[in-house]
Amino acid sequence: MRKFDVLMGAAVAALLLAPLPVLAADPAGEIVTATTHADLASKAADLAGTQMHMHHALNCLVGPGGAGFDAKNMNPCANSGAGAIPDTADAAKKTKLQSVASALKGGLATDNLAAAHQVAATAAATLAAIK
Repeated sequence: MRKFDVLMGAAVAALLLAPLPVLAADPAGEIVTATTHADLASKAADLAGTQMHMHHALNCLVGPGGAGFDAKNMNPCANSGAGAIPDTADAAKKTKLQSVASALKGGLATDNLAAAHQVAATAAATLAAIK
């Protein structure tokens, strides 16, 4: 009985002292997801679909606290961190990501499908090139 008590005590202590899982930032994953949605935006059949996917890409880039985040649209990166821009430590990458986010904001402001497709396609290509 004494051995059982010691083992149970050790098990309880291990559980109490074990670190809680922390949501790790995944900027590379957020960039891949943003790339996917920018690509989907570039191929959407109508302006509404294009803008929806542009919002998704932008939400992945800026995160919930960022300029341009739209809570009315899905954030496909919600479980990946705070957004690719805030999660990225490399200054050069961050600058490129901010440039893409600015371009997507501009693309969201247009009512021309071809222009929006071009912005989205350029965003997707730029994001895909970021390593």
